[in-house]
Amino acid sequence: MIAIDSIPRITRDSDAGRLAAAAYDQLLGLLDELSPEEWNAPTECPGWTVADMVGHLIGAAKGYASVREQIRQQWWGFRHRREYDGNSLDAVNALQVADHRALSPAERVAALRVAAGPSVRFRMRVPSALRRISGPVDSGGSTASGMPARDTVGHLVDAIITRDVWMHRVDIARATGRDLVLEPETDGPVVADVVAEWAERHGQPFEITLTGPVGGTFVQGVAGERLELDAVEFCRVLAGRTHGDGLLGVRVLF
Repeated sequence: MIAIDSIPRITRDSDAGRLAAAAYDQLLGLLDELSPEEWNAPTECPGWTVADMVGHLIGAAKGYASVREQIRQQWWGFRHRREYDGNSLDAVNALQVADHRALSPAERVAALRVAAGPSVRFRMRVPSALRRISGPVDSGGSTASGMPARDTVGHLVDAIITRDVWMHRVDIARATGRDLVLEPETDGPVVADVVAEWAERHGQPFEITLTGPVGGTFVQGVAGERLELDAVEFCRVLAGRTHGDGLLGVRVLF
């Protein structure tokens, strides 16, 4: 069993840079395999095809590689948030999709490959003072109920963006029927970090067994609720992709 307080969290001082780069590499490897038809497959993110999802990922990577681009996107999202149930993040995502709508599949892959490296390097260089800043998480729109209300810049750049890339690889694999190849040394720490944050958020005793190649049995406290499910499915529940009751109704950001 793995005690929650023994899980190493993903931070710049640990392995955030390595895991961020690996998440992009794994995603790009999947995208390289897709047929032209698969780019039009609908995903579980409402209104998005695989192509749209990759357009979002390109825009996000560009935004996290350039202060100027980040400001452009955030300002647009702020001005158009009312069109998205007050959720400026949904507005930013829509802009990212629209910005890359004219790209072919090959151009999308190339653009993401170009943007990925600078995005990771920029995120790892965010100053410590800025990392400590906490901001609200938009409610409404596509934000699943049970999500945290605030987060810090440091947590965003070290862990959350990598989770977003990781979860969209899951989304694309599911949309296209592709096998999701999981690697314990790169996918395992992402899942464990999600478990640790989820446990911290609800603070209740539990024992959870996550099955599959990147799972394990995690425990907090004694005499708590016992749960068992697939590791990827656990992350999908906590991301709001599918419903979860009880402790599984407590979400984390992806």
